[in-house]
Amino acid sequence: MPTEPPTEPILRINTEMHTAPILRIGVDAANKYLVTGSHDKTVKVWDIRDLSSVKLIQTLRVPIGLGDEGKIYAVAISPDGKTIVCGGWSAEDSIYIFDRQTRKIVKRIAGLLDVISHLAYSKDGGFLAATLGGTNGIRIYETNNYTQTASDSEYDDGSFGADFDKEGRLVTSSNDGYIRLYDSDFKLIKKEKSQGGNKPFSVRFSPDGSQIAVGFADTSKVDILSGADLSYQYSPDTSGANNNLGRVSFSPDGKYLYAGGKTIANGQHFIRKWLDSGRGQYKDLSASNSTIMQIISLKNGGIVFGSQDPAFGIFDSNDTPIVFKQSDIADYRGIENAPQISEEFQISQDAKTIRFWYEPRGNSPKVFSLKDRELLDVSDLKDDLLKPIFKSEKLNITYWLNNDYPKLNGTPLKLKQYEVSRSLAILPNDSGFLLGTEWYLRFFDTNGKEKWNASSPGVVWNVNVSPDGKIAVAAFIDGTIRWYRVSDGKELLAFFPLNDTERNKWVLWTPTGYYDASVGGDELIGWHVNRGKDKEADFYSVSKFSHIYYRPDIVSKVLDTLDEDEAIRQANAEANRKPKAIPIMEMLPPKVRIISPADGAKTTSTEVTIDYELQTPADAPVTSLMLLVNGVSQPCEDNVNKTSNKYEIKTTIQRKDSEIRLIAINKNAASVPAVVMLNWQGIVKRGGFVELKPNLYILAVGIDNYTIYPQLSYSVEDADKFVKVMEKQEGKLYKKVEVNLILDKDATRDRIKSGLKWIKEEATNKDVSILMFSGHGSNDDDFIYHYIPVAGDREDLTDSAIPQALITTTLYTTLGKRILFMDTCNSGNVVGGARGYGDNLTGFINALNAAENGVILFASSKRNQASLESGAWRNGAFTKAVLEGLNGEAKLNNDGLVTVDSLNHYTADRVKELTNKKQATIFDKPARMDDIPIAVSP
Repeated sequence: MPTEPPTEPILRINTEMHTAPILRIGVDAANKYLVTGSHDKTVKVWDIRDLSSVKLIQTLRVPIGLGDEGKIYAVAISPDGKTIVCGGWSAEDSIYIFDRQTRKIVKRIAGLLDVISHLAYSKDGGFLAATLGGTNGIRIYETNNYTQTASDSEYDDGSFGADFDKEGRLVTSSNDGYIRLYDSDFKLIKKEKSQGGNKPFSVRFSPDGSQIAVGFADTSKVDILSGADLSYQYSPDTSGANNNLGRVSFSPDGKYLYAGGKTIANGQHFIRKWLDSGRGQYKDLSASNSTIMQIISLKNGGIVFGSQDPAFGIFDSNDTPIVFKQSDIADYRGIENAPQISEEFQISQDAKTIRFWYEPRGNSPKVFSLKDRELLDVSDLKDDLLKPIFKSEKLNITYWLNNDYPKLNGTPLKLKQYEVSRSLAILPNDSGFLLGTEWYLRFFDTNGKEKWNASSPGVVWNVNVSPDGKIAVAAFIDGTIRWYRVSDGKELLAFFPLNDTERNKWVLWTPTGYYDASVGGDELIGWHVNRGKDKEADFYSVSKFSHIYYRPDIVSKVLDTLDEDEAIRQANAEANRKPKAIPIMEMLPPKVRIISPADGAKTTSTEVTIDYELQTPADAPVTSLMLLVNGVSQPCEDNVNKTSNKYEIKTTIQRKDSEIRLIAINKNAASVPAVVMLNWQGIVKRGGFVELKPNLYILAVGIDNYTIYPQLSYSVEDADKFVKVMEKQEGKLYKKVEVNLILDKDATRDRIKSGLKWIKEEATNKDVSILMFSGHGSNDDDFIYHYIPVAGDREDLTDSAIPQALITTTLYTTLGKRILFMDTCNSGNVVGGARGYGDNLTGFINALNAAENGVILFASSKRNQASLESGAWRNGAFTKAVLEGLNGEAKLNNDGLVTVDSLNHYTADRVKELTNKKQATIFDKPARMDDIPIAVSP
């Protein structure tokens, strides 16, 4: 196997939470940071200082390859929280050492002979222990330079547990059945055969070092041994445990013992907590849906655990669950030995509509229409869908559900050792069948001979096949649903629906990376770029390359052509586009890192100096920088020579905790933001301190009487009424309100461009800017959105319309808080009572958000929806709702304050009410931006 990782970018799912089992976790001594390592080949760093709001702050990426290369089995964080180590499956059996602040790999330890199973720091952070798979034992490293200082290779099987006591002694467990105790110089002082089981899994010292708890992989028993000589002391009561309790931990004061693993009660894996260090009574804490993989006690009482769901959770000292973070992927599992749930994985005749579910056992079902690019409730489905076929007179397939010995007409089918069959679909004409397993999607002919197999991203929970036998559709453990060509197993298309609280984000993509997505869906996949075996990898969401790879037209044609290359050819021909599949490596954005202040640094000064490091491809110098404080754009020096070097920038923060976000932009795209949080420690309020009111600048454009495009009725009134409502805010929320209102015949391309220049030049970082566009919008053949001026021409958008790039650039470069209202149509046609002429705003909205630039967006309608207007309202539905909200219907409380969040909530509900649910609004605000006031109601 090559020792250098692949140089070609690898397309991967990207969600906040892990998408594959968590095997290990770690916590620093101050309990500021939690780290989680996963089979999804990432390490994630979570801020747990405020348990009411646990946040992801970093995703660390090691070099990866295909298959298992890069899977994380072990992770740990140094007691001081400055260093994170991880390892697992890699070509050279490596441990990667990251600087937490910079996210850089500062060293790689290679040649450990087998996978890294567990990592543990000594209490003082001076040493790191690594346990290995196979018969390779353990390695000990001094952390001042991470050189090996000790080892023990006399192990007869893999080791999965290690722990240091406060004196520096080390205890380990191994599947060879032995517990080993080492002194602080790492000399073996005792090796004892375990009594509780044959495979001791985890070991943990009591806080005073007098006891050692042992959990086992092959039994529910837990043993307590002497910390002096490993002699058996006692075993806690494990009655009622139906599987192992292999992961153990003592509370910080030693009074309580915790253990969890595979044991289940009432469908939930629980953690058992005993009084009196395990001698006393117990209670069971319902924890997760899958195996508990590690338990760590927190300094103030309580525990944090990681599980294979993937999930992690925190119980406080009163055993109350206060945090539970689970995966954002859909779970397509059915019921053990109950194929009727798999029957609910249904498809249409052309395989372009699929029925799936977000939660196990068929719960929270949904339908996705590839034609309409829409997620539907099952009750909204108009046509019947087709169930997978499990039974056939000609093909009698048995033992296919959750078994490793499926049979065809009584004859065993050939699978790999330990490979388990999970799903089945027989072709409608009995010409063969598809078998989904732990590792593959396999196609067999009528004689049981395998014709092809497709490597899968994990367990194939469900499979179905189109009535013509040409397209297979399969649902996988990683939350994806994929389409395959039955003739040879070639993957055609993939779909990923995000399982968050809203359940409205999704992305579709082809094997080479052409994609379509919902609003925000283009952040769900991206390109992992290895930079060599000794460096951390980079990751870029597909949004960075949307100008090339955002191709809804190609996605639409793949299932018709059954060939991606042919779909590309046809789509390019129809749109008169020349093929331009530029390699990702030739379109990379810059990289920016904040060197200081450190993340979480305390400050008592409102003046902050930011030292940062900038890198960019040689042919793509940085053209501008964006600096945001709590989502508000700030002045930013950008006239320095921007090459790979170090710079500084000064800014001002308010007297509160502040997020600093720095973004670099080159000709290709905007960088991934560099982010640090500053903890305000100074005076919050002082006598006589008065916060100055901002100015409000409004650019509002409304057009009814188009020269070429169809006429509208109320776009002018929408813009005019909006301005009148906001002008009343002068002297209230705003010091003054400045307006540039452009209506009908005055709304020429040049006049609108002049208005955009005006708002950019007028606003300061203390002000609020609002852009409001009402009228027609249209996409060109490259899916670039344009706002249509009064004389705009669909046949010449380049020279007659306002392109999305001009709007987004204006918003990027305007200082202060920026809000955009878009009341233009997303539909493909103009119909009675609707405005718009062209395609949808999705690409524009995603492009607007790609730089994470702090713009707040209100849009009138979603994809394939018209922005409705009515003579009864004398407005569009969207603007009517906005005006009502600003006039007080959206106020938070008796003080009359209307914020962007409250306005969104009111507008979303009101537009659905006005349009009988035919129209739904879009709202987007940067995740860490504060809710800001926009008006005070009369």
